[in-house]
Amino acid sequence: MQEPIEIPAELHKVDLVGVGLNATDTLISLPAYPARGSKLEYSHASVMPGGQVATTVVACQTWGLSTRYVGKLGDDAAARLHREAFDRTGVEAHIVTVAGGVSPQSLILVDAGGERTVLCRRDEHMALQPEELRREWVVNARVVHVDGHDTAAATQAVRWAREAGVLTVADLDDTYPGIQDLVANIDYLIVNKDFSCRLMSEPSLERALRLMQSRYGSRLTAATLGEDGVLAWDGKRMLHSAAYRVPVADTTGAGDIFRSGFIYGLLKDWPLECQLDFSCAAAAMNCMAKGARGGIQPVAAIEELMATAARYESAYGVPSLD
Repeated sequence: MQEPIEIPAELHKVDLVGVGLNATDTLISLPAYPARGSKLEYSHASVMPGGQVATTVVACQTWGLSTRYVGKLGDDAAARLHREAFDRTGVEAHIVTVAGGVSPQSLILVDAGGERTVLCRRDEHMALQPEELRREWVVNARVVHVDGHDTAAATQAVRWAREAGVLTVADLDDTYPGIQDLVANIDYLIVNKDFSCRLMSEPSLERALRLMQSRYGSRLTAATLGEDGVLAWDGKRMLHSAAYRVPVADTTGAGDIFRSGFIYGLLKDWPLECQLDFSCAAAAMNCMAKGARGGIQPVAAIEELMATAARYESAYGVPSLD
């Protein structure tokens, strides 16, 4: 049973509204990823808030943007952890609460090189439904950001945003049922390296990004590529931004922080090249600490990294892509 929600008569406009996933992460550092059937000791586990959209919103709020998060939680200790994090950073949170529900949780194994493996647990009652959204939560914003997990709710949110002239950004990693209706309402599609190839049934990433932009009318299609940085197509140019070389402690949340950087640059009206570079640098800095939000650094520190750090070499950086 869900608790009633107090709806303000009128909401102020914010820079960013995020509608989508939260998760409570239990982070376990290991000397190596365990072999099948093996036993492996660990010395410490850390519990901290995470989740794709929730982390993106918190980073943007930390950098000085005004934000609103819309999502769903149980009434457990994990929910309290999230509420405290939103309160502490100043995020305006509109939470649908499920009495007796278990909030989304992730078990994250991090090896000695910082690479993470995520095991997710999500109660089916935690799926955000379109009828649980309020239009005023969504349209009083400059940008609306969604993921694709609760596809129907995300689609409703971006349709309202589009009707109100609000820009839409999506972080997509799987071709969920109904995903095409969602994609058709996104201005800036930032996906993982496999998504566009699967969606377009096209093995070439470059061609898949072009096809996706052409078919769905997005302003931009981009794929994050880990150590290979990001590849983006704006309808005229194929742009590549290389990843920054940093000592990696944990890759958890790197993609979420990348999207935060992109949204920050978008709202600052930066050129696309600057948006992508800043996003790569912000993600790199987050990888230098543990947890999805452990390495969120001030804008000045990110810009300092951009000015001083080396980058990885990548096949995607060849001139022929321009």
